[in-house]
Amino acid sequence: MDITGTIIKGIGGFYYVDTADGVIECKARGKFRKTVGKPIIGDKVTVAVQNDGTGYLLEIQKRINQLIRPALSNIDLLIAVVSAAPPVTDPFLIDKVIAIAENKNISPMVVINKIDINDGNELFEIYKQAGIDVLKVSANTGEGVNELKNKLKGKISAFAGNSGVGKSSLLNRIIPDFSAQVGNISDRIGRGKHTTRHIELVPFEGGYIADTPGFSSFDTEQMDLVLSEDLQYAFREFEPYIGKCKFTSCAHVKEKGCAILQAVENGEISQSRHESYKKLYESVKDLKKWELGKDAGR
Repeated sequence: MDITGTIIKGIGGFYYVDTADGVIECKARGKFRKTVGKPIIGDKVTVAVQNDGTGYLLEIQKRINQLIRPALSNIDLLIAVVSAAPPVTDPFLIDKVIAIAENKNISPMVVINKIDINDGNELFEIYKQAGIDVLKVSANTGEGVNELKNKLKGKISAFAGNSGVGKSSLLNRIIPDFSAQVGNISDRIGRGKHTTRHIELVPFEGGYIADTPGFSSFDTEQMDLVLSEDLQYAFREFEPYIGKCKFTSCAHVKEKGCAILQAVENGEISQSRHESYKKLYESVKDLKKWELGKDAGR
């Protein structure tokens, strides 16, 4: 019998696929490594179920998107959990995650936590102006959490946040005892509580929330970034001005006649966002397409 589902966990060559009939332990055949590469968490797959209830992967459906680190596919929402209260999040880190999301065809969201300590209004206005979905919440009081839950329904969501911003506390607000839920999945599939090193998906309201311990400090690689000529498209508020610069080769960094620089000067684009763009541009300006690697696209 063949059945479809989503890979929610992978350990030691075994993949655990959430299907309408429950979680099935599967192995992958070697052909995947020669064609689409190693199966990763979030992959939509077809499974052949054997008489003993285990299975093997027959097919991996085409990925909508893919992150390199953490290795995760078919993500709907990439959420930067940030704070205007100590430890204050550097806006550059926020903008780096947003740029990666935009480039990967993932919807970005900024969630400002600890508003019971600092209202985060300055950060809120920056991302509201940029057209990014932004919410203010308090993991401590629960304010704004129900609104966030509604945004997560039916989606695969991944959270990123630097140490101390309250990402874990927020996840436990969304799913009580989130860490325990991760452990329960591991118990159910009989492979132990690998809750600190392995990515897995926790079911939530018709979708999943990714437990991504390696993403706790915005640990993003250059391979998840974008070529310099495409970086402008990762800043959605630049779009009305693209093509209106004096020179077609404008990098929007310091050139005369740059429409985007003029928009920054006019207050139509935030200075903070443009500063992040310049830092990202500097980091990728010499990057070549072949350096992105074969797994960066697909």
